[in-house]
Amino acid sequence: MKKDVKEVIQQEEPHLNNLLTREDLSSFKGMVDELRDTWTKKQMFRTETEARFSVLQDNRYPTKASKYWQCVREQSSYLDNLMTLSFDYRRNEAKITWLEKKIDKEEDEYKRTKYQIDLDEARFAKASMEKVAKHRMREIKMWSKLKGEFNDGSFNDKDVNIHQLESYGLQYHEKAKTLNQNSSESEIFNVMGQLQSLQRIKKSGELESSYKEKEQITQHDKPKV
Repeated sequence: MKKDVKEVIQQEEPHLNNLLTREDLSSFKGMVDELRDTWTKKQMFRTETEARFSVLQDNRYPTKASKYWQCVREQSSYLDNLMTLSFDYRRNEAKITWLEKKIDKEEDEYKRTKYQIDLDEARFAKASMEKVAKHRMREIKMWSKLKGEFNDGSFNDKDVNIHQLESYGLQYHEKAKTLNQNSSESEIFNVMGQLQSLQRIKKSGELESSYKEKEQITQHDKPKV
């Protein structure tokens, strides 16, 4: 971390005097190192284990192609989050600079105290943002690793549409297996309706022309050697 949260916690200790009992304040002071360790290693976002068994579960993403494209979606989402966080971080940095200047010039005791509270809060927010950014980047790298693992060259990795007929067909085939006499009419209608549509589309070959057009475009866009 660019700024050790232990320092931020310790700076707040004197102000906890009015919030906590003397006994609790003493306990808090004695736990600063432990609390720093807890804050540092607390889980943020998904681990690789959770990504593999929960996000990329086999019944929802039954093929390597479907897993790959879900990795693309996940990575894209975390990139968007990281960029948004970067803007928030810059805004918070500007706030810190502004507050530091206000405190130096402010003569009114109440306003100066209020600015100091806002500054302490902004500094803690800064430390929190840096931690979030670290874990956002960890997930971005994790999804990159998984993309590389699933992308074995057996499918089209340029057009998400190409794999979907097979992947969704397998997914809804598994969903259909879970239907029973206790399933609601709307659930049966939805699952069977989509499964039958997928089977009809595959049998009719109505997407083949679309696939060929996309493949021609992809080949055309490839650089000539």
